[in-house]
Amino acid sequence: MPDFTEMSGQGGTGPVVTVGTDSVPAPERLGWWSEMVDHEVMPVAVHSAHTAVFRGRAEAVELPHSQVTAFDFSPITAHRSPAHIRRQDPENYYLLLVRDSSVRLEQARGVACLQAGDMALFSTSHPLACEFLDHGRQTRLTLMRLPRPVPPLAGGQADRLLAEPLPPRAGSAALLGLYLAQLPQTARTCGPAELARLGAIGVDLAVTLLAARLGVQDTLPTETRNAALLARINAFIDHHLGDPELCPAAIAAHHHVSVRTLHLLFHSEPETVSARIRRRRLEHCHADLTDPRLRRRSISAIAARWGFLRPADFSRAFRAAYGVAPRELRQAALRSLPDARRIARSDK
Repeated sequence: MPDFTEMSGQGGTGPVVTVGTDSVPAPERLGWWSEMVDHEVMPVAVHSAHTAVFRGRAEAVELPHSQVTAFDFSPITAHRSPAHIRRQDPENYYLLLVRDSSVRLEQARGVACLQAGDMALFSTSHPLACEFLDHGRQTRLTLMRLPRPVPPLAGGQADRLLAEPLPPRAGSAALLGLYLAQLPQTARTCGPAELARLGAIGVDLAVTLLAARLGVQDTLPTETRNAALLARINAFIDHHLGDPELCPAAIAAHHHVSVRTLHLLFHSEPETVSARIRRRRLEHCHADLTDPRLRRRSISAIAARWGFLRPADFSRAFRAAYGVAPRELRQAALRSLPDARRIARSDK
């Protein structure tokens, strides 16, 4: 039976394991894929009009309390019957994020017709029908396995949300969609501690989203609510780095908390609010200064783009962070390019 552990040789980079059908004989690929889904998600009956040319690929990130798997496969239909449930029920909830194509999901009394960017919840403990609609291209989606013991998953409250489209564009949902879409790539550069932290953030965002949908936010542990708020604040900071007025007071006002509460949220973080703003601005400046496509943009313009209005302050902060002046970094980066001579001639 294929599974991520046995097939890790197909492609693994750190905590991310990649498996796929490329090495499987074409007539056996759909059966191979069905077995993999049975083992890694839940037993289902799989059918496809693309049996002869079926292709599938999965990237799995195993986290301390969940798993996030990105799938890419030829269109199929999948059904989970009471017999499948009796055969094996891992008693998991999954959040489904559609990244491309369309999905029709039925479970309990819910029916969700999902497009790219949409999310929905399903359970392994109820019959299910899922049709991955054929638009002439691969279906791309991400599944996040959620730990049942945490509220609102404990006690079956979340069953009220099965196969119900979840609002994807605001608050925790927007952050969670971005998190799920980017996690496999992000995880490749993470150490164990950072990966555990990323995993906890994902679960907190998912639980916060479900609790808000159920109207039971107040039942969540304080730690979960604070973690979700901190994730929203960090996303807000990254989105507004170019605003020179970005500061703790502005951030606190936008999120309807006091400045004192904001600083308390960052007590468990490795840096203060102001230090995070400065570090992220400097990281963007560093990236722009080493980008040959921006070599004609002045250093002061790059600094201003990311919120540094005083060139002297920027130069001092940059040197303190990287041990080199901005101009020296840019010159070294351009000299290291394979076409450095051609760039130098074009700049004359």
